[in-house]
Amino acid sequence: MNFDIRFDFQRRERLGLIEAIWGQDKSIDQLKRLSENVLSKNEIVFITRINSEKAVHILDMYSDAIFYEEAKCLVIGENLDKLNTNKKVAIISGGSSDLAVTLEAQLALNIYGVNCKSFIDVGVAGLHRLISQLEEINKYDVLIVCAGMEGALATVVGGLLPQPIIAVPISVGYGISKNGETALNSMLSSCSPGIAVMNIDNGYGAAMTALRIIKRIS
Repeated sequence: MNFDIRFDFQRRERLGLIEAIWGQDKSIDQLKRLSENVLSKNEIVFITRINSEKAVHILDMYSDAIFYEEAKCLVIGENLDKLNTNKKVAIISGGSSDLAVTLEAQLALNIYGVNCKSFIDVGVAGLHRLISQLEEINKYDVLIVCAGMEGALATVVGGLLPQPIIAVPISVGYGISKNGETALNSMLSSCSPGIAVMNIDNGYGAAMTALRIIKRIS
């Protein structure tokens, strides 16, 4: 069945954000038609949650397409209207199992020209690893914290540093971790005040939240 796919080209004008394309539940044909439509408007194509099987079809169509396999994202073209800011974002990750979400957030921010750095494997099970990086992390203006299992990293960071903190629960962990639900509930119940919490594995949403903050403080 063929039907029109409507892309929100006015989103940049309204919000300063481009619309990303959710790749996981779209067919290859839908992704191709959306990409053609977006590129015809001289806009960047940013597809999230796309697997390698779908990505290879897009790569065959566009020579300038880049597939970031670890981040499960695909980009075609360039954002010609990057954000002019000196504000920086730190992406703090409990473990290497959180890497896909961490990289999704980092890539989304890079598209807008935002300076960011990922701090990997600084989870609370080895608290010295986080403490050793605190001085460097404190140089950044907005913090994104990605953690699975019990999700305690966001609370610890929120108790040590004053920046806006965006917590992302990750769907990793044994049994009762329930694909990120335990981390989500832990972050929502955090005793560190003022932490914003994203949905499970939503690195892109965390990046857009950071971008909204940066645009207001720049």
